[in-house]
Amino acid sequence: MTLPSPDGRRRVVIEAISPEVDGGRFPAKRTVGDQVRVEADIFTDGHDLIAAALLVHREGSDDWTEIPMRPVENDRWAASFRPKEIGRYGFKVEGWVDHFETWRRDLLKRIQAESDATVDYLIGADLVEAAATRASKVSEEDAAWLTQRAAELRSAKPPADLRILATDPRLHELALRYPDKRFATESDRETFLTVDPAHARFSSWYEFFPRSTSPEQGKHGTFLDCEARLPYVKEMGFHIVYMPPIHPIGRQFRKGPNNNPQHQPGDEGSPWAIGSLEGGHKSILPALGTLDDFRRFVEKAKGLGLFIAMDIAFQAAPDHPYVYDHQVWFKTRPDGTIQYAENPPKKYQDIYPFDFESEDWEGMWQELKSVFLYWIEQGVTVFRVDNPHTKAFPFWEWCIAEVKRDHPEVLFFAEAFTRPKIMYRLAKLGFSQSYTYFPWRNGKAEITAYLTELAQTPVREFFRPNQWPNTPDILTEFLQIGGRSAFVIRLLLASTLGANYGIYGPAFELLEHEPVRHGSEEYLDSEKYQIRHWDLDSPTSLKPLITVVNSIRNSNPALQSDWSLRFHSTENDQLIAYTKESEDRSNLILAVVNLDPRHTQAGFVTLPLWELQIPEDRGYEAEDLLTGERYLWQGPRNYVELNPAKISGHILKIHRKIKTESDFEYFL
Repeated sequence: MTLPSPDGRRRVVIEAISPEVDGGRFPAKRTVGDQVRVEADIFTDGHDLIAAALLVHREGSDDWTEIPMRPVENDRWAASFRPKEIGRYGFKVEGWVDHFETWRRDLLKRIQAESDATVDYLIGADLVEAAATRASKVSEEDAAWLTQRAAELRSAKPPADLRILATDPRLHELALRYPDKRFATESDRETFLTVDPAHARFSSWYEFFPRSTSPEQGKHGTFLDCEARLPYVKEMGFHIVYMPPIHPIGRQFRKGPNNNPQHQPGDEGSPWAIGSLEGGHKSILPALGTLDDFRRFVEKAKGLGLFIAMDIAFQAAPDHPYVYDHQVWFKTRPDGTIQYAENPPKKYQDIYPFDFESEDWEGMWQELKSVFLYWIEQGVTVFRVDNPHTKAFPFWEWCIAEVKRDHPEVLFFAEAFTRPKIMYRLAKLGFSQSYTYFPWRNGKAEITAYLTELAQTPVREFFRPNQWPNTPDILTEFLQIGGRSAFVIRLLLASTLGANYGIYGPAFELLEHEPVRHGSEEYLDSEKYQIRHWDLDSPTSLKPLITVVNSIRNSNPALQSDWSLRFHSTENDQLIAYTKESEDRSNLILAVVNLDPRHTQAGFVTLPLWELQIPEDRGYEAEDLLTGERYLWQGPRNYVELNPAKISGHILKIHRKIKTESDFEYFL
C-alpha cells in the first residue's frame, strides 16, 4: 500500500481565502494605511478546537509577521493589518489543531459537572511541558514558569488547587503564545497584494492643455504659463494636474481644426500625433519650453502639494524617429505603406499604431518601458495611459511590474473606454485607476446598478474607478442640452460617488457644451486640434462651487473611499440618495441629487437607521455642507426638495453619536 505523500496528520482545511483575485493569479489592491482584512474558511474534522494565523511580509523581506486570526462565523476566520509602506506584500494563512485549548475547554466542562479526575490534569501537564520546550527557544523565563506549572499539575494537590492551577489566566496566555504547530496546515500558495500611495485611493484630477495656458489670445502656452495656472488649480482643491502629451507633434498628415484632414500653415495638430524630426516620446514640443522648464514646472507643482500626471500614448506620427529607425515596429501594408490608425469609418492618418506582433517585439517592449523610466527620472510619478486596451496585455503586465519593482510609488491610469472585461483585465495587470462608464450613466437605476458593481462586488479588489463627467473626447448629450444645472449635477455625482474623480477644464467649469455637430460627442473647436483661450474669471464659472465641493471631499473621510457606498430608497426616481461612511464610522455623508436638470423634484428619502447607527428614538441633525443650512430630521423618512435653478443636490453631514469597536490590528 502506497501512502499519500502529504502528511496525513495535518488535519486542518483552509479554503476560500480573501482578498484573492482569480485564484491568486493577480494581486488585490490597497493603499498605505488601509485596513487589509484577510479572511478564510478554516476547519477540521471531529470536535477539536483549532487556531489560525495570518503570515504577512513585504516582498523582498524574509521577515514574516504572524497575526492571530479570530473566528467570525460559520468556520470563517479573519485578521487585519495596515501596511505602512508602499510596495508589494505577500500573505499566507496557516491553521492547526489546538490540543491545549481543546483540553482546557473540556476540562472547564468537567469542572462544571464536577467530573474532573486526576488523569485530566496529567494530560494537561504533558501539554504544558511540551509548551515549555517550545518556549525554551524564545524565553527562558516563560519556559521555567511553564515547567514549574507542569510539575504542579502532576502533584497530588487537592482537586480545588488543581482547578485553580489549570484555569490560571497566565497559563492560558503562555500556552497560546507557544502553540504546537507540528502538524499545521499552510495555504497552498502565497497571495499577493499591491499597496499604492494614498492618492491611488483618493484623488481629484484637473486636466488642461498646456498650449492653451497663455494669457494672450492666440499665443501658444509654455511651461511658464502652466506654472502660473497651478495656483488656480490648487485653489479649487485638486490634487493631480493632468496634461495631454507634451511631445513634438508630427507634421505629416497633421490635422486641422475640428479634425479637418487638410491642415493649414500655423495649425498646431493633435498632441496625440507624437513625434517629428524634433524628437519623439522622450522629447518636448519646443513651443512649450525646454526639459529644464518642465522639471521646474514639476517642482513648482510639488511645492504646492500637486502631482503632475503625464500622458503616455504609445503611437507615432508618420515622421516620428521610431518610424525611420524601427520600421519593423509598425505594420506594413501590401503596397509598402505603413498602416495608420483606423476605427472605420474614422481614419487617423496622423497616427501609426505599434505592431505588438512585430518580429522585434522584445526590443520594442524595452524601448517603451524606457519611456516611463525617462520621465520618472524627470520627477513624474503618475501616468495617464492612452488607449491601453489597444496594446498587448502581456506587455502591460510585464512593463508595469518592471517599473513598479523599482518605483512602487508610480501610478498608472488607464484611459480605456471599452468592454467591461477588458477594462477589468487591465486593472488586474497593474493599472492603478481607470476611467469608467460614468459619463453615460444618467438615470437612477443605471447609476445605482453600475456604482454598486464597482463598490460592492469582488471587482473592487482590483479595479479603482475614477469618475469623470467630461474629457476632451467626451461631451455627453446630457451636458450638451442640460444647461448649467447639468454640469452641477454631474459634478455632484462624480465627486461624491467616486473617491477618485476628475474634470477636463477649463471646459467644464466654463460650461463648454457645443458639439462639433449634432449627434457627436466631440467639442466644437476642440483643444485637441487648436489653441483655445479661456476666460478663467468669467462670472458664470463653476469654480466657486467646485472649490466648495473639493473642500468637502478633502475634509470628510467618508468621501475618500468607495467601499462604503450604499444607495437608499427615494419615492421619486428623479432623486437619487446614497451614503458614504468613514472606516471608523465617525463621519457619515448623505448625498441627495436631483437628476432632472430642468425641474424641481421632491420626495421622501428613507434611511436604514439601524444600519447607519442613527438613533430611532430621537431627532438627528443633517448639515448641508454646500449651503451651511441645518435640518432636524426624525425617523427613517424625511422630505427633500431640490430646485435646479438654485442647487441640484445636498451633501449632508449626519451628526450622530455612535458606539465604535476597535479591532486589534497590526501595522506592517
